[in-house]
Amino acid sequence: MNAKQALKLAKDQKAVCVDLRFCDFVGAWQHFTVPMSEMSEGVFADGFGFDGSSIRGWQAINNSDMLVMPDPSTAVMDPFMKHPTMTMICDILDPITKEEYTRDPRNIAKKAEAYLKSTGIGDTAYFGPEPEFFILNDIRYDQNEHSGYYIVDSVEGQWNTGADEEPNLGFKPRYKEGYFPVPPTDSLQDVRQDMVMVMEQVGIAVECQHHEVATAGQAEIDMRFSPLVKMGDQLQWYKYIIKNVARQHGLTATFMPKPVFMDNGSGMHVHQSIWKGSKPLFAGKGYAGMSDMAMHYIAGILKHARAIAAFSNPTNNSYRRLVPGFEAPVNLAYSSRNRSASVRIPMYSDSPKAKRLEARFPDPSANGYLAFSAMLMAGLDGIQNKLEVGDPLDKNIYSLTPEELANVPSMPGSLEEALDHLADDHEFLLKGDVFTQDVIDTWIEYKMENEVDQLRLRPHPYEFVLYYDC
Repeated sequence: MNAKQALKLAKDQKAVCVDLRFCDFVGAWQHFTVPMSEMSEGVFADGFGFDGSSIRGWQAINNSDMLVMPDPSTAVMDPFMKHPTMTMICDILDPITKEEYTRDPRNIAKKAEAYLKSTGIGDTAYFGPEPEFFILNDIRYDQNEHSGYYIVDSVEGQWNTGADEEPNLGFKPRYKEGYFPVPPTDSLQDVRQDMVMVMEQVGIAVECQHHEVATAGQAEIDMRFSPLVKMGDQLQWYKYIIKNVARQHGLTATFMPKPVFMDNGSGMHVHQSIWKGSKPLFAGKGYAGMSDMAMHYIAGILKHARAIAAFSNPTNNSYRRLVPGFEAPVNLAYSSRNRSASVRIPMYSDSPKAKRLEARFPDPSANGYLAFSAMLMAGLDGIQNKLEVGDPLDKNIYSLTPEELANVPSMPGSLEEALDHLADDHEFLLKGDVFTQDVIDTWIEYKMENEVDQLRLRPHPYEFVLYYDC
């Protein structure tokens, strides 16, 4: 869709305004709205000005003017606004040089796609994330100088089997037994299907939806794979739709990786493959039907996983999920079918088009543009340097002895550790100017100052259980 076609869409749909959205450095959508009287073909070349100093991780106040440039190919009618509203995703430009902004996550993803093509290895990187999330009935939290607490609640929560709900109707998924029960135990079927219907309304192809393993309304909706930038766009829509449909039902949805203690956290397994034209390049005659190229790609992912984690698992809470011995795969090994490996090769089909790898360590707090780009760059580094992946680990990793695990590297144990790995291992990200040194430095600085250090400063409620009587 070009500018003329986007404006025709707005006219045909009787839009009264256009909502312009862009992704901030951390990963949240930001927006502002202009009336149709302000829209013309000229704005697609001239853009709209805004204050870049008010966006997380972006410009200093003395250098704050920036431009948003609407991408007409992303035009779609918003499914939630009261007044007919056309929405477009925007790119960010410097108003003086008109160059694309290096800290714009979407720009980084576009450069990753361009770099892939420039290598001659392939021309399309497909990504298929599987973000998990919780649909809750109530959330309360506070943190101040003298107190700190959180309370999550769900009518599905196993802890509510004895609650006086006037009446309590039972059928609450047991801890770690929420995978695939039919209603009434799965009480959120219609809510998830409403989410799917809205996703399809804005052009997202959905493969399936289901209840996930945890109690308390854990869910998953799977999107059909798409090229990197398009999937980054779709992930933003995905989160927006889930949160807004939940709100329409008087519910709240969160992509926080670990909101419930002692039950499964929310991951975001990411399927990925490289194609050249109509040819899938990861199919071959090697292990699990994979090509040498695919195995080199896997080797790149495993080599750089601890640095990738700074983008794929970018919150302190991410590491409440990535704990050795629990449900999330923290050991950097690969296997076919084995879900305890951090990289899995799905074996659902023998079709060459289905050959892909699945990185299982990421979580849905990630900025998709950055996480997908970092994984692609790591995989390409593996291909370019013909990295050897070693032998697969087809055993259940959770049952291995400490001696058997001694030579298996693992994911970082904290956000700070992941950021340290990124500081030490990021040359692969700088190729093709995809990630700049400024992006790496700013990401580390922002995360340390605003997340790692802030958590360090505050007593944790459980510390009072452990230490008050010391």
